[in-house]
Amino acid sequence: MKKILFVFIFSILLTGCVTAPEPLTKKNSELTQGMVQMNLEVGKTTKADVIETFGAPNITTRDSSGNEVWTYQRQAQISQSSSSSGFIFVIIAGKSSEASGFETSSKMMTLIIKFDGNDIVTDFKSRASNF
Repeated sequence: MKKILFVFIFSILLTGCVTAPEPLTKKNSELTQGMVQMNLEVGKTTKADVIETFGAPNITTRDSSGNEVWTYQRQAQISQSSSSSGFIFVIIAGKSSEASGFETSSKMMTLIIKFDGNDIVTDFKSRASNF
């Protein structure tokens, strides 16, 4: 019985020391128009800088000149609910009313980055849409 109790207490102590892993979607949240404008500079930003900031691209291709082109596409769905309730007391009787709503929208961010032969950004385009 003491062994079981010791193992139980020891396992509880160990779980308190474990740190939660970083979410896999952290880089997804960093792909915004602001992050693009702050972190990409034509003629200066390298592939390593882009990977560090935005993670791996969704698609890699080559243009007609043989230069590499990276495409990032991120999509997010936003759900929001709201409710309100009220109570009116009239002498003896009461009346209760409730209203609620649920709204869902989607966001799409596309980023296309072109690199030269030295792995430096030569051009980039980004587009955000909400629907």
